[in-house]
Amino acid sequence: MAKHILVIDDEESVRDAYCLALDTRYIVEVVSNGLDGINSVRLKRPDMIFLDFKMPGISGVETLKRLQKIDPTVPVFIITAFIKEHLDELVKARNEGCVFDIAAKPLNSYMIRQFVMAKLESPTNILC
Repeated sequence: MAKHILVIDDEESVRDAYCLALDTRYIVEVVSNGLDGINSVRLKRPDMIFLDFKMPGISGVETLKRLQKIDPTVPVFIITAFIKEHLDELVKARNEGCVFDIAAKPLNSYMIRQFVMAKLESPTNILC
C-alpha cells in the first residue's frame, strides 16, 4: 500500500511541486493552512508531513504542537525560507518536546524525494 504524505503549505505552487515530485509513488494530500492539516491528521494518520513554517492563521510551530498531540510518531519536516528569523521559536519548540526535521526552501524534486525515502523507505531501497 502506498504511503500517505501530507503537505501543509499556503503556496499553491509549492503544493504542486510536492505532487509532481511524489505522486507516482505516494499518496500526496495537500492543504493550505495549519487548521486544515490538523483536521486531516485527525481523520487519517499520514506517514509523513511536510509543514510550511510561515503561513496565515496559526503558525507552523502551533500547527506542529497540535499535530504532535494527535500523533507524536508521525515524522514532520518543517520547510521554511525563514530559518534564521525563527530559530528561537524552533529551539523553544524542540526544548518543549517537539520532534521535527527542518530544511530550507526552496526544495527541488530530488530533495523532496530524498527526504521521503530517508524517512519512509528502508535504507536498502534508497537510490542515489
